[in-house]
Amino acid sequence: MIHYEYPLSERIRTLLRLEDLFDRFDAYAASSDRHAHHAALLTLFEMAEVAARADLKSDLLQELDRQKAVLAALRGNPRVKDSTLESVLAAIETAHHGMYQLPGKVGQHLREDDWLMAVKQRAAIPGGMCEFDLPSYHHWLHQPAAEREGQLRRWLAPFSSIRAAVDIVLGLLRDSGQPERQHVEHGHYQRMLETRNPQLIRVTLIDTLPCVPEISANKYMLNIRFVHAGAGQMRTCTHQPIDFDLTFCTL
Repeated sequence: MIHYEYPLSERIRTLLRLEDLFDRFDAYAASSDRHAHHAALLTLFEMAEVAARADLKSDLLQELDRQKAVLAALRGNPRVKDSTLESVLAAIETAHHGMYQLPGKVGQHLREDDWLMAVKQRAAIPGGMCEFDLPSYHHWLHQPAAEREGQLRRWLAPFSSIRAAVDIVLGLLRDSGQPERQHVEHGHYQRMLETRNPQLIRVTLIDTLPCVPEISANKYMLNIRFVHAGAGQMRTCTHQPIDFDLTFCTL
């Protein structure tokens, strides 16, 4: 199954971007290939840019506080497993404490490193990272893979509390919705949202279906157009019936 997600607020959009960057960093950093470590470093720069949004830290702290209050009220509820609830509350408390201790802007440690900023500046120039442009970076790429990965992990470490908070908020958001089975015949689905106020819409398709959803939505209306997957193919999937799961998620 493939999940396609559509955020309906800039805040959730930012969290999804960060989640994607964290996952990409892990995949690149785990490789021993120096080109993968180059990609990991560029991903780290992207991460710092996205996380530098002025209100990200305060937004996450407020959301963690709100979720902590909501979940704490469920203590003693016979339909809620106590051990799971306490585990989630402990994770929220740990993430909140870590974020509260963060000094300044997220990613500031990268901006204060002159060598990293020189690499970032050259990375913005197409083809600007050849060995004659940055001999010190060329040298770094030829160090042992374990040494490079260790350095990458140390640069990532100050993002750990942000990552924990992002994982918690997105996890709770995704778990808030129940999938509804839907069926379309001509590749187009439309629905009034009425009293719903979703923050995230998820469309789940079987991975063998050669169609992908193009989702557009506002607080009043949801439109999904299913188009053929693949390069150069944007025609609507009008000749194939499609079954999919639709989930509205709200914190």
